[in-house]
Amino acid sequence: LNSVGLLFSSSSSSSSSSSSFSSSSSLHLVESNPMFSAEEAVGSQLPVHESGFTPEELNELLSFFESNEPVSSNSSSENSSRAIYSPDERKQRRKISNRESAKRSRWRKKRYLENLTNQVNKMNIENRRLKNRLHLVLNQCHVVWGENEQLRSESFALWAELLDLYWILAAMQCNHD
Repeated sequence: LNSVGLLFSSSSSSSSSSSSFSSSSSLHLVESNPMFSAEEAVGSQLPVHESGFTPEELNELLSFFESNEPVSSNSSSENSSRAIYSPDERKQRRKISNRESAKRSRWRKKRYLENLTNQVNKMNIENRRLKNRLHLVLNQCHVVWGENEQLRSESFALWAELLDLYWILAAMQCNHD
């Protein structure tokens, strides 16, 4: 179990210690009590969560240390599941997985196209609304332009009358003198 104590010590010494035990005290706890079991080490307040391992992963690691069986480098769950299935079974599982992946891909593509279609419909509605608004503004501009032309022609007529009145006034003043 000294190797287990070293495991806990090395994994917790690289991270910051926020637990109530330091790495040296956890090492001392395991080394000083040879009757300390792996379950007690995992269940105690050792800085297990700081090492990045879950309690289940630590139990698995501790069981490897307690057993005298050699640990192979291909002991991951993925590799062990490959050893269980025959090549035909793996090929069948891969086909099923590929079908499911293709189905998910088609579903995502369908949703994407539906979203694009919805956006196109919304943009078409907005485009029609803006065109109608533009048409109304252009009509109002045309009406205002016509009114402006009428006012400009009235203004010229009034200026002409005013000029005539000035001439009449000037002629009357010349006659009084």
